[in-house]
Amino acid sequence: MPVPRPRHLCSVAAALALTFAAPATATAGTASPDVPAALREVMFVGNNWDGTADVIASTGDFARIGRIGVVPDKAQRMAEINADPIRWIYFQAIRNGVGEGHDQFVDDMYSTPDGRSVVVSRPSFADVVSIDLATGRLNWRFPVSGYRADHMAVSPDGTRVAVSASTSNTVHVLDIGTGRQVGSFGTGDKPHENIFTRDGKYIWNMSIGDVNTALDAPWLDWTKGNRRITVVDATTFRQVKVIDMRDRLDAIGLGDYSDAVRPAVFSPDESTLYFQVSFFNGFFEYDLATDRITRTKTLPKNPATSEDRTTWVNDSRHHGLSMSPDGARICVAGTMDDYATVVDRTTLKEGPLVGAAKPYWATVSGDGTHCVISESGADQVTAIDFATGEKSVSVPVGDHPQRVRLGHVTAGWTGPSAG
Repeated sequence: MPVPRPRHLCSVAAALALTFAAPATATAGTASPDVPAALREVMFVGNNWDGTADVIASTGDFARIGRIGVVPDKAQRMAEINADPIRWIYFQAIRNGVGEGHDQFVDDMYSTPDGRSVVVSRPSFADVVSIDLATGRLNWRFPVSGYRADHMAVSPDGTRVAVSASTSNTVHVLDIGTGRQVGSFGTGDKPHENIFTRDGKYIWNMSIGDVNTALDAPWLDWTKGNRRITVVDATTFRQVKVIDMRDRLDAIGLGDYSDAVRPAVFSPDESTLYFQVSFFNGFFEYDLATDRITRTKTLPKNPATSEDRTTWVNDSRHHGLSMSPDGARICVAGTMDDYATVVDRTTLKEGPLVGAAKPYWATVSGDGTHCVISESGADQVTAIDFATGEKSVSVPVGDHPQRVRLGHVTAGWTGPSAG
């Protein structure tokens, strides 16, 4: 079964959008709504505690182009939460648990193929919204089942988004233009990452279990819940396969390791999965054809990092993976160890450890030359050269950046209009 690399999803949607783009002489903002505008590739950076998303250049100096608020309806949402005791309890639990004392206003985001809107999952408000990039206003809102929204994925053609509903063990698949649900499916406990296959036929979901309890000792791992990879048909939403990494880890003598699959990235030939798990400073290589873990990469520990697992944010030790387009190098965000590094995929030898303040995500620049990490502890994103493993530039963004996604805006866009 084929599996994509994350950057490919954005590039396919971009290609489709650009194929139908108006001539470069068209003026953004003046065209008829039915006439596509010329597009500019960008990166969206979700500032989770801010409730904003910064839009930066996807290559070069990665300079900030504009910013958009993702909670224009905050007063209305808060009034609803305060009027519902159960929702209020969950809202406070998110703030004091995964939010580390802060509200979580943006987890993930993808732009629409026409570059006119950005679709955002908002954990604290348990919803997905579409925001007009010209005005900053809501186009539509979809409340997820349960009480928290999490990671998303966009289909290869850019027309659908899949979003994890953490507390209901459900993934909703929505029409990106209308917000209408086109399907849903059940998962393991606490669904997290979602990935569409390159041909758009399947969706992979990774569930991570209960990451907020203090039962973090290896012998208590069973208390974290049912962690698994669920693969479904993206048309019928019927389950195709379930992969439980517990059995695969046990088979190579790693019974003390967590089986909660966190960020993952796939090889260009779509035969190999590289993934991180809770509590581990490193990653695993999994061969899809033989259904087994083939290699383990352990990365250096930061001596300043406490060995008390209960101090690690949401059971993470390392959280964030991306791969160079040629498949030669893997970029790793060493979250609790405060560094990022580029690993040679053939030898699994790491390059320089680039100091970073709680890096939370890793993605690939628009031109494929850099790994871009979000430094949630320093409120900046940093670009690391895949070829040298060295830092190229850091760019300030908002409070607690997490997900970074390639996307598009209309040419000449610098932010929503006032009023």
